[in-house]
Amino acid sequence: MRAGIRSFIAGSVASVLLIGGATIIRGVAAAPQSSDYHQLKKITLGGDGRWDYFEVEQATHRVFIPRRTHVMVLDPEGKVLDDLKFPGMKNAHGIVFAPELKRAFTTNGDDKSVTIIDLNTLKAVEEVKLPDRAPDGILFDPASKRVFTMNDDPATDATAIDADTGKIVGNVELPDKAETAQADGLGHVYVNIEAKAELTEFDSKALKVLHTWSLAPCKTPTGLSIDAEHKRLFVGCRSGVLAIVNYTNGKVVATLPIGRGVDATRFDTETQLVFASCGDGTITVAHEDSPDKYTKVQTISTEQGARTMALDEQNHHIYTVTSDFGPAPAPTKEEPDPRPTVIASTFRLLIYGR
Repeated sequence: MRAGIRSFIAGSVASVLLIGGATIIRGVAAAPQSSDYHQLKKITLGGDGRWDYFEVEQATHRVFIPRRTHVMVLDPEGKVLDDLKFPGMKNAHGIVFAPELKRAFTTNGDDKSVTIIDLNTLKAVEEVKLPDRAPDGILFDPASKRVFTMNDDPATDATAIDADTGKIVGNVELPDKAETAQADGLGHVYVNIEAKAELTEFDSKALKVLHTWSLAPCKTPTGLSIDAEHKRLFVGCRSGVLAIVNYTNGKVVATLPIGRGVDATRFDTETQLVFASCGDGTITVAHEDSPDKYTKVQTISTEQGARTMALDEQNHHIYTVTSDFGPAPAPTKEEPDPRPTVIASTFRLLIYGR
Protein backbone atom coordinates (compact mmCIF):
# COMPACT_ATOMS: atom_id res chain seq x y z
CA MET A 1 0.00 0.00 0.00
CA ARG A 2 1.26 3.47 -0.87
CA ALA A 3 -0.25 6.57 0.65
CA GLY A 4 0.04 10.21 -0.35
CA ILE A 5 -1.69 13.46 0.56
CA ARG A 6 -2.06 16.42 -1.74
CA SER A 7 -4.07 19.61 -2.11
CA PHE A 8 -6.44 20.17 -4.99
CA ILE A 9 -9.67 21.83 -6.18
CA ALA A 10 -9.25 25.58 -5.77
CA GLY A 11 -7.21 25.52 -2.60
CA SER A 12 -9.32 22.97 -0.73
CA VAL A 13 -7.53 20.03 0.84
CA ALA A 14 -8.67 16.42 0.54
CA SER A 15 -7.07 13.11 1.49
CA VAL A 16 -5.90 10.97 -1.40
CA LEU A 17 -4.91 7.36 -0.74
CA LEU A 18 -3.25 5.21 -3.39
CA ILE A 19 -3.82 1.49 -2.89
CA GLY A 20 -2.98 -1.02 -5.60
CA GLY A 21 -3.53 1.55 -8.33
CA ALA A 22 -6.83 2.90 -6.96
CA THR A 23 -7.19 6.54 -5.92
CA ILE A 24 -9.54 7.01 -2.96
CA ILE A 25 -10.95 10.48 -2.31
CA ARG A 26 -13.19 11.06 0.70
CA GLY A 27 -14.03 7.36 0.96
CA VAL A 28 -15.00 6.85 -2.71
CA ALA A 29 -12.38 5.33 -4.98
CA ALA A 30 -11.83 5.65 -8.70
CA ALA A 31 -11.88 2.23 -10.34
CA PRO A 32 -8.50 0.51 -10.56
CA GLN A 33 -7.53 -1.31 -13.77
CA SER A 34 -7.22 -4.57 -11.81
CA SER A 35 -6.96 -5.66 -8.21
CA ASP A 36 -3.77 -7.70 -8.83
CA TYR A 37 -4.54 -10.37 -6.23
CA HIS A 38 -2.44 -13.53 -6.49
CA GLN A 39 -1.72 -16.56 -4.35
CA LEU A 40 0.85 -15.87 -1.65
CA LYS A 41 0.78 -19.23 0.11
CA LYS A 42 -0.81 -22.67 0.15
CA ILE A 43 -0.52 -24.49 3.48
CA THR A 44 -1.74 -28.02 4.12
CA LEU A 45 -3.30 -28.10 7.59
CA GLY A 46 -4.98 -31.51 7.68
CA GLY A 47 -7.30 -32.36 10.55
CA ASP A 48 -10.78 -33.84 10.70
CA GLY A 49 -14.02 -32.09 9.95
CA ARG A 50 -15.78 -30.04 7.35
CA TRP A 51 -15.81 -26.27 7.53
CA ASP A 52 -18.22 -23.43 6.95
CA TYR A 53 -17.76 -19.79 7.95
CA PHE A 54 -14.46 -18.67 9.42
CA GLU A 55 -13.03 -15.31 10.44
CA VAL A 56 -9.93 -13.17 11.01
CA GLU A 57 -9.60 -11.62 14.46
CA GLN A 58 -8.64 -8.14 13.21
CA ALA A 59 -6.74 -7.04 16.34
CA THR A 60 -4.29 -9.95 16.24
CA HIS A 61 -4.57 -11.13 12.61
CA ARG A 62 -5.26 -14.66 13.89
CA VAL A 63 -7.45 -16.86 11.70
CA PHE A 64 -10.13 -18.97 13.44
CA ILE A 65 -11.56 -21.91 11.46
CA PRO A 66 -14.42 -23.96 12.96
CA ARG A 67 -14.09 -27.63 11.89
CA ARG A 68 -17.30 -29.16 13.29
CA THR A 69 -15.75 -30.57 16.52
CA HIS A 70 -12.86 -28.15 16.96
CA VAL A 71 -11.59 -24.70 15.99
CA MET A 72 -8.18 -24.27 14.40
CA VAL A 73 -6.35 -21.06 15.33
CA LEU A 74 -3.69 -19.89 12.87
CA ASP A 75 -1.25 -17.01 12.68
CA PRO A 76 -1.43 -14.71 9.60
CA GLU A 77 1.03 -16.94 7.72
CA GLY A 78 -1.00 -20.10 8.28
CA LYS A 79 0.96 -21.60 11.18
CA VAL A 80 -1.27 -23.54 13.60
CA LEU A 81 -1.16 -21.81 17.00
CA ASP A 82 -3.81 -23.91 18.73
CA ASP A 83 -6.62 -26.38 18.10
CA LEU A 84 -9.56 -25.72 20.41
CA LYS A 85 -11.76 -28.62 21.48
CA PHE A 86 -14.65 -28.17 23.89
CA PRO A 87 -17.38 -30.63 24.97
CA GLY A 88 -20.30 -28.75 23.39
CA MET A 89 -18.58 -28.24 20.04
CA LYS A 90 -20.69 -30.53 17.86
CA ASN A 91 -21.21 -29.46 14.27
CA ALA A 92 -19.65 -26.04 14.82
CA HIS A 93 -20.58 -23.82 11.86
CA GLY A 94 -19.59 -20.21 12.48
CA ILE A 95 -17.56 -17.93 14.71
CA VAL A 96 -17.75 -14.25 15.56
CA PHE A 97 -15.79 -11.86 17.80
CA ALA A 98 -16.81 -9.26 20.37
CA PRO A 99 -13.58 -7.21 20.31
CA GLU A 100 -14.29 -5.02 23.35
CA LEU A 101 -14.95 -8.08 25.49
CA LYS A 102 -12.07 -10.13 24.06
CA ARG A 103 -14.50 -12.95 23.37
CA ALA A 104 -15.34 -15.29 20.51
CA PHE A 105 -18.62 -17.16 20.01
CA THR A 106 -19.19 -20.36 17.99
CA THR A 107 -22.47 -21.89 16.84
CA ASN A 108 -22.77 -25.62 17.56
CA GLY A 109 -25.64 -26.93 15.45
CA ASP A 110 -25.91 -30.49 16.75
CA ASP A 111 -25.44 -29.46 20.38
CA LYS A 112 -27.96 -26.61 19.98
CA SER A 113 -25.59 -24.27 21.76
CA VAL A 114 -23.11 -21.42 21.55
CA THR A 115 -19.61 -21.72 23.02
CA ILE A 116 -18.09 -18.51 24.45
CA ILE A 117 -14.27 -18.39 24.22
CA ASP A 118 -11.85 -16.05 26.02
CA LEU A 119 -9.57 -14.66 23.30
CA ASN A 120 -6.70 -14.04 25.73
CA THR A 121 -6.56 -17.56 27.15
CA LEU A 122 -8.37 -19.46 24.35
CA LYS A 123 -10.34 -21.23 27.08
CA ALA A 124 -14.09 -21.81 27.11
CA VAL A 125 -15.95 -19.32 29.30
CA GLU A 126 -19.44 -20.74 29.02
CA GLU A 127 -21.77 -22.82 26.90
CA VAL A 128 -25.14 -21.22 26.16
CA LYS A 129 -27.89 -23.72 25.39
CA LEU A 130 -30.51 -22.80 22.76
CA PRO A 131 -33.52 -25.08 23.34
CA ASP A 132 -35.14 -26.41 20.15
CA ARG A 133 -32.78 -24.43 17.94
CA ALA A 134 -29.86 -25.49 15.76
CA PRO A 135 -27.74 -22.33 15.33
CA ASP A 136 -25.88 -21.80 12.06
CA GLY A 137 -24.81 -18.26 11.13
CA ILE A 138 -23.73 -15.85 13.87
CA LEU A 139 -23.25 -12.09 14.23
CA PHE A 140 -22.06 -9.63 16.88
CA ASP A 141 -24.01 -6.36 16.92
CA PRO A 142 -21.94 -3.56 18.53
CA ALA A 143 -24.93 -1.27 19.02
CA SER A 144 -26.78 -3.65 21.36
CA LYS A 145 -23.69 -5.63 22.43
CA ARG A 146 -25.59 -8.76 21.59
CA VAL A 147 -24.67 -11.88 19.66
CA PHE A 148 -27.32 -13.13 17.24
CA THR A 149 -27.56 -16.73 16.04
CA MET A 150 -29.44 -17.67 12.86
CA ASN A 151 -31.42 -20.77 13.78
CA ASP A 152 -32.91 -23.84 12.17
CA ASP A 153 -34.50 -27.17 13.15
CA PRO A 154 -37.29 -26.52 13.97
CA ALA A 155 -37.20 -22.80 14.80
CA THR A 156 -36.43 -20.38 11.98
CA ASP A 157 -35.63 -17.32 14.02
CA ALA A 158 -32.66 -15.38 15.43
CA THR A 159 -31.68 -15.65 19.09
CA ALA A 160 -30.19 -12.64 20.93
CA ILE A 161 -27.51 -13.36 23.57
CA ASP A 162 -26.01 -10.70 25.83
CA ALA A 163 -22.33 -10.88 24.85
CA ASP A 164 -21.16 -9.90 28.34
CA THR A 165 -23.38 -12.05 30.56
CA GLY A 166 -24.08 -14.92 28.16
CA LYS A 167 -27.79 -14.70 28.95
CA ILE A 168 -30.44 -15.19 26.28
CA VAL A 169 -32.34 -11.93 25.81
CA GLY A 170 -35.00 -13.13 23.38
CA ASN A 171 -35.74 -14.25 19.83
CA VAL A 172 -36.67 -12.50 16.60
CA GLU A 173 -39.30 -14.25 14.49
CA LEU A 174 -38.14 -14.29 10.86
CA PRO A 175 -40.01 -15.14 7.63
CA ASP A 176 -37.90 -18.29 7.20
CA LYS A 177 -34.42 -19.61 7.98
CA ALA A 178 -31.78 -16.88 7.84
CA GLU A 179 -28.46 -17.75 6.21
CA THR A 180 -26.13 -14.87 7.16
CA ALA A 181 -26.42 -11.45 8.79
CA GLN A 182 -24.79 -8.03 9.00
CA ALA A 183 -25.20 -5.08 11.39
CA ASP A 184 -25.01 -1.40 10.47
CA GLY A 185 -23.67 -0.37 13.90
CA LEU A 186 -26.77 1.73 14.55
CA GLY A 187 -29.05 -0.96 15.90
CA HIS A 188 -30.25 -2.56 12.66
CA VAL A 189 -29.48 -6.14 11.58
CA TYR A 190 -29.98 -7.43 8.04
CA VAL A 191 -30.39 -11.12 7.23
CA ASN A 192 -30.59 -13.19 4.06
CA ILE A 193 -33.70 -15.37 3.89
CA GLU A 194 -32.30 -18.05 1.61
CA ALA A 195 -35.39 -20.07 0.61
CA LYS A 196 -37.49 -16.98 -0.18
CA ALA A 197 -34.74 -14.83 -1.72
CA GLU A 198 -35.54 -11.99 0.66
CA LEU A 199 -33.72 -9.54 2.90
CA THR A 200 -35.13 -8.88 6.37
CA GLU A 201 -34.21 -5.94 8.61
CA PHE A 202 -34.81 -6.08 12.36
CA ASP A 203 -34.19 -3.85 15.36
CA SER A 204 -31.39 -5.36 17.46
CA LYS A 205 -32.66 -3.86 20.73
CA ALA A 206 -36.43 -4.16 20.33
CA LEU A 207 -36.09 -7.56 18.57
CA LYS A 208 -38.74 -6.57 16.05
CA VAL A 209 -38.75 -7.07 12.29
CA LEU A 210 -38.87 -3.71 10.53
CA HIS A 211 -38.87 -4.62 6.84
CA THR A 212 -38.67 -7.56 4.46
CA TRP A 213 -37.77 -6.97 0.81
CA SER A 214 -37.47 -9.13 -2.28
CA LEU A 215 -33.94 -9.60 -3.59
CA ALA A 216 -35.05 -10.29 -7.20
CA PRO A 217 -33.35 -11.07 -9.53
CA CYS A 218 -31.19 -12.79 -6.89
CA LYS A 219 -32.11 -16.38 -6.05
CA THR A 220 -30.82 -18.41 -3.08
CA PRO A 221 -28.90 -15.65 -1.25
CA THR A 222 -26.04 -16.94 0.93
CA GLY A 223 -23.05 -14.67 1.62
CA LEU A 224 -23.61 -11.16 2.96
CA SER A 225 -21.29 -8.23 3.69
CA ILE A 226 -21.77 -4.52 4.33
CA ASP A 227 -20.51 -1.05 3.43
CA ALA A 228 -21.97 0.88 6.35
CA GLU A 229 -20.59 4.24 5.16
CA HIS A 230 -22.53 4.10 1.89
CA LYS A 231 -25.40 1.98 3.26
CA ARG A 232 -24.94 -0.93 0.88
CA LEU A 233 -25.17 -4.69 1.33
CA PHE A 234 -23.41 -7.20 -0.93
CA VAL A 235 -25.43 -10.37 -1.39
CA GLY A 236 -23.90 -13.48 -2.91
CA CYS A 237 -26.58 -15.38 -4.82
CA ARG A 238 -26.42 -19.01 -5.91
CA SER A 239 -28.14 -17.91 -9.13
CA GLY A 240 -24.74 -16.60 -10.21
CA VAL A 241 -24.98 -12.91 -9.35
CA LEU A 242 -23.73 -10.49 -6.74
CA ALA A 243 -26.63 -8.22 -5.78
CA ILE A 244 -25.91 -4.81 -4.28
CA VAL A 245 -28.71 -3.51 -2.06
CA ASN A 246 -29.42 -0.04 -0.70
CA TYR A 247 -30.40 -1.11 2.80
CA THR A 248 -32.28 2.11 3.55
CA ASN A 249 -35.06 1.07 1.17
CA GLY A 250 -34.30 -2.53 0.13
CA LYS A 251 -33.71 -1.62 -3.51
CA VAL A 252 -31.29 -3.74 -5.57
CA VAL A 253 -29.19 -1.02 -7.21
CA ALA A 254 -26.78 -3.19 -9.20
CA THR A 255 -25.89 -6.79 -10.04
CA LEU A 256 -22.69 -8.42 -11.29
CA PRO A 257 -22.06 -11.95 -12.61
CA ILE A 258 -20.07 -14.25 -10.31
CA GLY A 259 -19.12 -17.94 -10.24
CA ARG A 260 -21.13 -20.98 -9.15
CA GLY A 261 -21.70 -22.00 -5.54
CA VAL A 262 -21.09 -18.70 -3.76
CA ASP A 263 -21.09 -18.92 0.03
CA ALA A 264 -19.38 -15.73 1.24
CA THR A 265 -18.88 -12.09 0.33
CA ARG A 266 -16.52 -9.54 1.89
CA PHE A 267 -16.04 -5.78 1.58
CA ASP A 268 -12.75 -3.98 2.13
CA THR A 269 -13.57 -0.46 3.33
CA GLU A 270 -10.10 0.90 2.54
CA THR A 271 -9.72 -0.38 -1.03
CA GLN A 272 -13.48 -0.32 -1.77
CA LEU A 273 -13.22 -3.84 -3.18
CA VAL A 274 -16.02 -6.41 -2.93
CA PHE A 275 -15.19 -10.15 -2.98
CA ALA A 276 -17.47 -13.13 -3.68
CA SER A 277 -15.99 -16.61 -3.09
CA CYS A 278 -17.49 -19.51 -5.00
CA GLY A 279 -17.21 -23.29 -4.77
CA ASP A 280 -16.31 -23.53 -8.46
CA GLY A 281 -12.82 -22.30 -7.59
CA THR A 282 -13.18 -18.56 -8.19
CA ILE A 283 -13.34 -15.32 -6.24
CA THR A 284 -14.95 -12.44 -8.11
CA VAL A 285 -13.47 -9.03 -7.25
CA ALA A 286 -15.46 -5.86 -7.97
CA HIS A 287 -14.70 -2.23 -7.22
CA GLU A 288 -17.22 0.20 -5.75
CA ASP A 289 -16.83 3.18 -8.09
CA SER A 290 -19.80 4.85 -6.41
CA PRO A 291 -22.57 3.48 -4.17
CA ASP A 292 -24.62 2.50 -7.24
CA LYS A 293 -21.84 1.69 -9.73
CA TYR A 294 -19.51 -1.32 -9.61
CA THR A 295 -16.78 -2.57 -11.91
CA LYS A 296 -15.61 -6.17 -12.04
CA VAL A 297 -11.82 -5.95 -11.88
CA GLN A 298 -10.59 -9.52 -11.41
CA THR A 299 -11.51 -13.18 -11.14
CA ILE A 300 -9.09 -14.92 -8.78
CA SER A 301 -8.53 -18.61 -9.53
CA THR A 302 -8.64 -20.57 -6.27
CA GLU A 303 -9.54 -24.28 -6.04
CA GLN A 304 -12.68 -26.37 -6.26
CA GLY A 305 -14.59 -26.25 -2.98
CA ALA A 306 -13.10 -22.96 -1.73
CA ARG A 307 -16.53 -21.43 -1.18
CA THR A 308 -16.02 -19.41 2.01
CA MET A 309 -13.36 -16.85 2.91
CA ALA A 310 -12.12 -14.33 5.45
CA LEU A 311 -10.57 -10.89 5.00
CA ASP A 312 -7.80 -9.23 7.01
CA GLU A 313 -8.88 -5.60 6.85
CA GLN A 314 -5.40 -4.24 7.63
CA ASN A 315 -3.07 -6.17 5.32
CA HIS A 316 -5.93 -6.87 2.85
CA HIS A 317 -5.15 -10.58 2.61
CA ILE A 318 -7.90 -12.97 1.59
CA TYR A 319 -8.01 -16.43 3.16
CA THR A 320 -9.96 -19.37 1.78
CA VAL A 321 -9.90 -23.11 2.49
CA THR A 322 -10.61 -26.36 0.69
CA SER A 323 -9.55 -30.01 0.49
CA ASP A 324 -9.57 -32.97 -1.84
CA PHE A 325 -12.85 -34.87 -1.91
CA GLY A 326 -13.89 -38.50 -2.10
CA PRO A 327 -17.19 -40.08 -3.20
CA ALA A 328 -20.39 -39.04 -1.46
CA PRO A 329 -21.87 -41.57 0.99
CA ALA A 330 -25.16 -43.29 0.26
CA PRO A 331 -28.28 -41.13 0.79
CA THR A 332 -30.19 -41.52 4.04
CA LYS A 333 -33.45 -40.14 5.39
CA GLU A 334 -31.51 -37.56 7.40
CA GLU A 335 -29.12 -36.79 4.50
CA PRO A 336 -31.04 -37.34 1.23
CA ASP A 337 -28.42 -35.41 -0.78
CA PRO A 338 -25.05 -36.12 0.87
CA ARG A 339 -21.99 -34.14 -0.09
CA PRO A 340 -18.68 -35.66 -1.19
CA THR A 341 -16.50 -36.80 1.69
CA VAL A 342 -13.59 -34.63 2.81
CA ILE A 343 -10.15 -36.23 2.64
CA ALA A 344 -8.95 -34.91 5.99
CA SER A 345 -5.21 -35.00 5.35
CA THR A 346 -5.58 -32.64 2.38
CA PHE A 347 -7.42 -29.77 4.13
CA ARG A 348 -5.54 -26.60 3.16
CA LEU A 349 -5.44 -22.84 3.55
CA LEU A 350 -4.98 -20.56 0.54
CA ILE A 351 -3.76 -16.99 1.13
CA TYR A 352 -4.13 -14.26 -1.50
CA GLY A 353 -2.72 -10.75 -1.52
CA ARG A 354 -1.14 -8.09 -3.73
